[in-house]
Amino acid sequence: MTKVLEFENQAEHSDERLRVVYLEQAEARSAFALAFVGDELPRVVHWGRPVRNPETLINSVAALKPQRVSGALDETAWPSILPTQAESWSGETRFVVRRGGTELFCKFVVTSLLCDESGVTLTARDDEQHVEIEWTCEMRESGLIRQRAQVHNLATGELEVGKVELGFAVPADMTEILTTTGHHLHERSPQRQQLTIGRFQKASMVGRPDFDASLLLSVGRPGFGFTHGDVYSVHVGWSGNSLLAAEKLPYTSGQISGAEVLFGGEISLPLFVDGESDVSEESRDVYTTPWVYGAYGDGLNEVADRFHAELRNVHAQWRAERGISEKPRPVILNTWEAVYFQHDYDTLTELADKAVRSGVERFVVDDGWFGDRRDDTAGLGDWQISPDVWPEGSKSLKALADYVHGTGMEFGLWFEPEMVNPNSQMFREHPEWVLKPTPNRLPMQGRNQQVVDLTNPQAYDYVYGCMDSLIGELGIDYIKWDHNKYVTEAVSPLSGRPAIHEQTLAVYRIFRDLKNAHPGLEIESCSSGGGRVDMGILSLADRIWASDCVDPVERADIQRYTSLLVPPEMIGEHVGASPAHSTHRATSQELRMAMAFFGHLGIEWNLLKEPQKDLDELGVWVKAYKEHRDDFAHGVVVHGDDEDPAVRVDGVISADGARAVYRFTQLTTSQTYPAAPVRLAGLDPDATYHIAPLALNLESGEPFTEIGNGQSALGWWNADGIDMSGEALATYGLRPPSIHPANAVLFSVTRI
Repeated sequence: MTKVLEFENQAEHSDERLRVVYLEQAEARSAFALAFVGDELPRVVHWGRPVRNPETLINSVAALKPQRVSGALDETAWPSILPTQAESWSGETRFVVRRGGTELFCKFVVTSLLCDESGVTLTARDDEQHVEIEWTCEMRESGLIRQRAQVHNLATGELEVGKVELGFAVPADMTEILTTTGHHLHERSPQRQQLTIGRFQKASMVGRPDFDASLLLSVGRPGFGFTHGDVYSVHVGWSGNSLLAAEKLPYTSGQISGAEVLFGGEISLPLFVDGESDVSEESRDVYTTPWVYGAYGDGLNEVADRFHAELRNVHAQWRAERGISEKPRPVILNTWEAVYFQHDYDTLTELADKAVRSGVERFVVDDGWFGDRRDDTAGLGDWQISPDVWPEGSKSLKALADYVHGTGMEFGLWFEPEMVNPNSQMFREHPEWVLKPTPNRLPMQGRNQQVVDLTNPQAYDYVYGCMDSLIGELGIDYIKWDHNKYVTEAVSPLSGRPAIHEQTLAVYRIFRDLKNAHPGLEIESCSSGGGRVDMGILSLADRIWASDCVDPVERADIQRYTSLLVPPEMIGEHVGASPAHSTHRATSQELRMAMAFFGHLGIEWNLLKEPQKDLDELGVWVKAYKEHRDDFAHGVVVHGDDEDPAVRVDGVISADGARAVYRFTQLTTSQTYPAAPVRLAGLDPDATYHIAPLALNLESGEPFTEIGNGQSALGWWNADGIDMSGEALATYGLRPPSIHPANAVLFSVTRI
């Protein structure tokens, strides 16, 4: 439970009342404080570790409020959580509302303030402009801070909402920005720059966060890394259009902020009458922003741990409310890179047999089972089983599902519910069910697709009805939900308005409706791989597909930076073929399996074409994964800050700190030969640990083996291992095996 303290005083040299609200999660070592000066919106006056004497924060206003300076307004900008020009903010406009096409400049006055164990809720109004906001700020058990606002229209005539960008002030010496960029098959590529005077912004404008999305925008002390350095991160929990920004004025320290991006006319609010209007998130009587999350940490590992804890708590609560027991993450085989569109009963049952003998627990049939879907040009939207591919009888899709269940595996099926091929029965019968800018022009296609208007109740009912029926008919345990087209020029023919906001809510609704109707059903969020990864979809989905690229060299950083937001058990990490289908890079089976080991393990590989030796080795790795997956589902993810850009050190430490598995990856050749000692992050410096190779990796890296290039024995790389203190492992570390580029080894660390 959050500790909430309030302190009140008279502001020094002022007649205004001063109030400070202090929020603390002691176990998460996180605290946050807001100052309310008079009836103004609050300012952040502390964010970091718990304060020994929080009552002294009442003096933060005197300590932090800037003086008036020449050439400016009577008050120097000291931005609130929603700065406006009325409080002398001269940066990017954060609050945009219009009435009759005319922009309003609001000055909000706080009219009520409620503080309890969940956080702070306030109401603020501009009575002359007839606009009201209700703002909520919560400190979560994980130490995350999250805030959101609702906008109400208090006058007749519609109020158009353009933007509500909520922010967090950060200390003045946080001057380096870390974000990620990317594209299909190469998501989450890190980039850094200075936070200088001005605004740095990353916007996602294609109806999803997309490959280029920065899951977090982080600012910190220059040189911050995974294991060290104060860092503050912001994230928008929304699966539609959004932005993240860092901004500094000549008058202010930095602010990090986030918002949904709305098109003109997308949100227009009628008169709101308190107590009479429906204020659900689907209602147009109120606009509710997405949650904007903030996380503080000493290094990115701590920031990531806060997001992981939040998502784990959200899903645990969902299961508890529905009486669903937690289960180990089932090892998956997905048929896409095994057979693509070439479906037939005999091939897939044979593949299922190979899968179950390798330890697979969930068999997922990918694209190609429905309508005229023999390639990606036709059939999408016709969610009826294709009689050409799956005829009725002993070789039907139902027969395959029954066969899979008979082996003891779960059965999964691929859908792309939001998209349609123009060459489909659905499109021919209902062209009005497609988002388009004008009655006679469709948006530019992508992968031969257009976007279904799920804000149209008839289209929604059709899509939901098809999925609901098939889940019951086939006994589907798992849905792979794909989303392959940018959502552009997205106007609903039904409303005549831009529809990305309502479309996003409709997607959330289908997720909730299906999972409520079929308790225990799990859904993966895939969007051409990693195109839709955010706290909005992650709160509903059971996992995400990190990337369509399963090349383990590319995956090293894709998975690393995806894990800044997503816990390992929710990241789909698959063993693929060599050469990889996406890059044609050949890699060792050891690297492919090691790179998939820490996440939600799966196989994206045609096992029918592999020699028995490779299948036997796969089975050994799957068995080892099952021995550790409970720790991966509850433990702490750690990444190292090694000076050598050619290597990566990643690990997962069990929730009780008693065990850990680390992976050393040699991506390319190093300047140091053999590789320099590596430090192990996250261990208790006062504890003693036993370090040894995992049994499946014991031979890797010794002289003259397939992946190693050392010419003498490495002292600790044997079944006996060695004992070392956590302090020594974090300071000087230990020497990894000398291995060839594009290879990896795993080793265990056990507290004695």
